[in-house]
Parts: sequence; C-alpha cells; structure tokens
Amino acid sequence: MPHFNTEGPVTAAEHYLIPPLERGDREQILTLMQRRRYFVLHAPRQTGKTSTLLALRDLLNSGSQGNYRCVYASLEAGRTAGGDVERAMRSVLGELGARAEDTLGDGFVENGWRAALDSAGPDRALRVVLGRWSETESPPLVLLLDEVDALTGDALLSVLSQLRAGYPDRPARFPQSVVLCGLRDVTDYGAEGAKGSPFNIRGKSLRLGDFTATETRTLLGQHTEETGQAFAEEAFAMVWRETQGQPWLVNALAHEACFESRTGRDRSRTITEQDILDARERLIEDRPTHLDYLASKLEEAPVRRVVEPMLSGQARSEASDSDIEYVRDLGLIAVDAPVRIANPIYAEVIPRELTWLFRQLLAQETAEYVDADGGLEVDRLLAAFQQFFREHSEHWAGRFEYAEASPQLILQGFLQRVVNGGGRLEREYGLGRGRTDLMIAWPRAHRTDRFAVECKVQHGSRAATIREGLGQLAGYMDRLGADAGHLVVFDRNAERSWSEKIYRREEAFEGRTVTVWGM
Repeated sequence: MPHFNTEGPVTAAEHYLIPPLERGDREQILTLMQRRRYFVLHAPRQTGKTSTLLALRDLLNSGSQGNYRCVYASLEAGRTAGGDVERAMRSVLGELGARAEDTLGDGFVENGWRAALDSAGPDRALRVVLGRWSETESPPLVLLLDEVDALTGDALLSVLSQLRAGYPDRPARFPQSVVLCGLRDVTDYGAEGAKGSPFNIRGKSLRLGDFTATETRTLLGQHTEETGQAFAEEAFAMVWRETQGQPWLVNALAHEACFESRTGRDRSRTITEQDILDARERLIEDRPTHLDYLASKLEEAPVRRVVEPMLSGQARSEASDSDIEYVRDLGLIAVDAPVRIANPIYAEVIPRELTWLFRQLLAQETAEYVDADGGLEVDRLLAAFQQFFREHSEHWAGRFEYAEASPQLILQGFLQRVVNGGGRLEREYGLGRGRTDLMIAWPRAHRTDRFAVECKVQHGSRAATIREGLGQLAGYMDRLGADAGHLVVFDRNAERSWSEKIYRREEAFEGRTVTVWGM
C-alpha cells in the first residue's frame, strides 16, 4: 500500500506524491540546460530537492527532451573531509564514477579518476576527468550534483573553481550543464569568508518551494482514493494551517494521523481536525530528525539574532541581511516579508526547545489548577506564575541563551508545563508585533474554553503600555472568540522594586473586562 513519505526521495510505487518536476518550473530548468547554463537549485532540508533531481535525471536520459547523458551524484560523503582538498576530491570523483557506471553503464570515470588525481593533483583532477569524459561520446553530458554544501572551506572552493575553469570548453570538452543543489546557494561563497565566489558563471539560482494549498489537498486526496478514508474539511484546513505546505510536515502529519494512530488506521473513520491536532502534538513531542535538526540550529548566532527579537516582540532587530537569508535558507522563516516563523509547527517547536530544561525542573501539576467541573482556573494559574516569576526570574533569566526573551520564555514554559496536562497552548509572535500572544485551549465535556493571554514588555509609562496592550488584546480575543483575556506586563527596569512591579487589576475595555498582571 502506498504511504506518506517522511524519509528520503519519493518513488511512485511506494508513496503518495506530487510529481517532483511539476512542483518547480520544469520548462525553465530544461531551457537553462538547452542553453548550456550552469545553475543552482536550493531549498531547506526535506523539501524535495533530491526527488526533483532524480526525476530530472530520468527525464533527460529517457531521450524525450533531446539526447543527453545525465548523471546524478550526491557529495554528502565529502562532509567528513572538511578543508582537506585531496580527501574531498577522492570522495567526489569516486561518487561520480560509481553513479556513472550505475546510471549509464559508463565505466570511464571509475576506471580513470585515480590516475587523473595522481597526475593532475586535487586542484585539477575534477576538471581533467570531466573534460576527458565529455569527449568520450557525442551526447552532451549533464551533471546534477546534490548536497554540494556538504563540502566546506578549500574543498568547496576547489570544486567551484574547477567547474569554472572548464566552463568555456562546454559542451564538446566539458559538461553542457551542471546543477549545484543544496540547502543554500553555495555560489554565495564569499559570505563564508572567501574573497568573492569563484563561481561567477551561475546562470540562475532557483529555489524549490513548498506545496501549495492545492498540492496539499491533492496529496491527502491520494490517500482517500487508495483507501477510501476521507479527510474532513476541517482536518485539511488544519494540515494547511499548521504546515503552510512544508512537504515533510505535510507528509509527517498525515502519516501520524493515518498510519501511526490506532484510531486513524480504521479506514472507516474520517480523519478529523482533532486527529490532526493529536498527530501534531505527538510529532512535536517525539522530536523526529527533521525537527531536531532545526532545533539544534537555535544555538547558532545568526539564528539567535533573527529569532530572539521575534520571541520578545521587539520592534527592530540587529540581524543583518545575511543572517536573515541564512535563516530563510534553513526554512525557519517564511520566504516572503515580513520576517516571521515559517509555520505554526516551527513556531511551537522553538519555545518548547528553548524551555525544555526549565519545564523538566518545574514542580507544577495540572491538577492543582483544575476545578471541580473540569475547568482550568486561569486566574489561579497566572497568580501562581506571578509569584514564581518574582522569586525565580533572575535565576532563570541567566540560564536562557535567549536572554532578551527570557520573561516570555519563562511564562510560556510555565503555562506549557501545566496546560499540556489536558489542553494545548498556541502562540503567535513575530518581529515588530510589540507583544507575544498566547491562547490556552482547554477542552471540557461539551465545549472548549479559550483564554487569550498577551504579554508585553513595558516601554515608557505603565499606563501607555497597558492602553496599547488592551487594544491589541481586544483584537486577539475577537479573532479567537476567547472566553476571557489576560494582559501580562513585564517591567524590566532593574531600578524599580518588586513591590512596584507586582500588581493585579481589572480593566474595562470595549465592553469586556480584562485582567492585567504586572511583573
């Protein structure tokens, strides 16, 4: 039975899939090759790059697009070479030789690359091998080089330089077209410390996008066609809302809901919105490799410079253009402006990762805040947090790497620890918003209670901060249909005493009463 793919390239015999070459601009890619251009294809991890390259290889070798010899090779094994050019070149040439023999039955590279490396040296061997190989037969050679950014330092510089040196000899004595594929546009080599990129022959830099809403619906519909199991419209909407079309997330959510869940494996059941929410929670808690990799990137300085101001709701950021492009290439932030986290699942993973230790050490139990009717006593919960923040915030602020966002992270960690015992916590944050919005959803017998919690940092007077916050909170409550609203104001002025900062009061605003918590 076909299934949703979460590991490696897609294959039509095994997986539900959107045909890879339909996702990009196929005609543009083929035109670039016909015009003998060298170009870049890049996208975040597990977006479909390798699947696209393999489909392109098969298309070109089929003869339907003209007469080509096309070889795909992954340079992933060169990662361990670091800056060792000779070791990297052995890996690159060995992989090319093996793939040429597997794909085309052509043993030229495999039989000759070692001699070429010995005679020409590591800084010329690739150029020599590709030149001689291109002359062996008449069909022009096309190379699809995947995971190019696995190479670093002088090893990457040498590969790019040798491709550049042979470029004028194409197509008779060098490959007609070369595609460099990776997480980032590796031709921006100068950004990594070199004096400009040696690869100034790049004809185009193409980015493989996420699924569209239509493609997401089509993928889920393939499961329905295969098994008869339908997705409720609300379930589809939830998949799209939570993933924004990120291919791995779409497949992982659907796989979790349809194949890992015991109830989901009952094909007579329609997949519901709650099934998707449950799958989302299990996915985040299990920390699969895809999410774990992104979480690990939070330790990097460029990522911190982009993400920290969003978490703290700052109006501006010290991040540079190259920082933003790097985080965008990782897939953590959206491709288009304004700067924001790419999808709600990533937005959930980030604060959970940053507060993991805090939540493990926090002695709070959900049952302490649930009343006799099964409702969540949010007033008691925030009162307990207020006291906790007064006593422990200085200690914990020093332990968060994202120090500027520590008040927001402490609040989110505290609420997550309690709410996760029966409900869910949703978050909205971003650069320039001036606040972080949280929604506590607490299911009861016949309804779900929704509580809006907005946190702001006091800038200027307390009255002005509260006035602005009440307006923002009112809009958030309207959008959520919230049952109650709470405004948390953090005063980070070290000269003011806790007795001045701590307060609780009710504020009337636009016909509703909101509780304001000072800290």
